[in-house]
Amino acid sequence: MNATPPQEPLDPRDRPARLTVGVVGAGRVGPALAASLQLAGHRPVAVSGVSDASVRRAAALLPDVPLVPPAEVLARAELVLLTVPDDALSGLVDGLVETGAVRPGQLLVHTSGRFGTRVLDPATRAGALPLALHPAMTFTGTPVDVQRLAGCSFGVTAPEELRLAAEALVIEMGGEPEWIEEEARPLYHAALALGANHLVTLVAQSMELLRTAGVAAPDRMLGPLLGAALDNALRSGDAALTGPVARGDAGTVAAHVAELRKHAPGTVAGYLAMARSTADRALAHGMLKPELAEDLLGVLAEGDLR
Repeated sequence: MNATPPQEPLDPRDRPARLTVGVVGAGRVGPALAASLQLAGHRPVAVSGVSDASVRRAAALLPDVPLVPPAEVLARAELVLLTVPDDALSGLVDGLVETGAVRPGQLLVHTSGRFGTRVLDPATRAGALPLALHPAMTFTGTPVDVQRLAGCSFGVTAPEELRLAAEALVIEMGGEPEWIEEEARPLYHAALALGANHLVTLVAQSMELLRTAGVAAPDRMLGPLLGAALDNALRSGDAALTGPVARGDAGTVAAHVAELRKHAPGTVAGYLAMARSTADRALAHGMLKPELAEDLLGVLAEGDLR
């Protein structure tokens, strides 16, 4: 009896497409998610975008997928990604419902971190199946984003009966689903913004100050330092705190504030706020001695008054 030869894994392009996919809003996120779904065997069929940058992104990540108006995207797709700015999402949903574009049984997915599925209620009443899938990742609008989705956490909110479907879509995109209750979405999003968005501001300010101090390659100087600090913080939390604030070096902090006022006054308020928060956390965890904290907090208070 002849043994059956092992079969080659099926190329995603040869699989029968399970869902047709549309994108409303060809910003940095939508085309990347649609491209990831395409790798999992789904079929992007339509995308909408207005700006030249949107057209370029769609062409790069979803070649040969037609660019059409939003209502036409919904007419062609079984799964629709609504990837527009947070403040535009509610109006978009209302407009699509009012024009009759939403079809019963259609999966309607938004990628806003701020909202759960309640923002999709008008579409849900029209028969759509609502999902909130927010990738906790910063996007560039280039093909590298598809690779970065591997292992990326997604904040998932959906009706209980759609939870498994929502989590399956995330897994197909290479992500890790993390369930977020509807009421917790704003706090969840604030936490991500506090870490990621403010980190960019802090790093950019730090690089500018290093250039002013004469450092030729501030990115090369900061890379190992910030990489180690991030790794230590993720591993150890507040126990990873170091530096003059955590040590209670009030004189050093006073010198910092004076130099920032001279060379970069726009950074002083942020420095004082972060220093005060760092001092509070170091004090609460027993790393900063109360007698040193008194002088330090005095320096920070003086900084506010100037």
